[in-house]
Amino acid sequence: MIIMSIQHRVRDYDEWKQAFDEFPPTKGGALFYRLNRGIDDPNSVEAVCGWRSVEDAEAFKSNPELAEGMKRAGAVGTPRFEIYQEVEAKEAAQV
Repeated sequence: MIIMSIQHRVRDYDEWKQAFDEFPPTKGGALFYRLNRGIDDPNSVEAVCGWRSVEDAEAFKSNPELAEGMKRAGAVGTPRFEIYQEVEAKEAAQV
């Protein structure tokens, strides 16, 4: 599986989240996403999403609808995209 991390700052998390919900990564073909906020800065956000291929992740990253949505949502500065190949995943056992 291919994992992409998208990190950026936003002016206002609640305003950003409403716009995010209009075009989440799953609407662009992601298998899943997880949304994270900074502990010390709640306007620092990260979306981690899973993809079938690097090409699918790159297509989402290049989608003009994503760039316009980020701008409309109040993203500040240039987002940071990182793409990884998942090599292992394990969850803690249920107690």
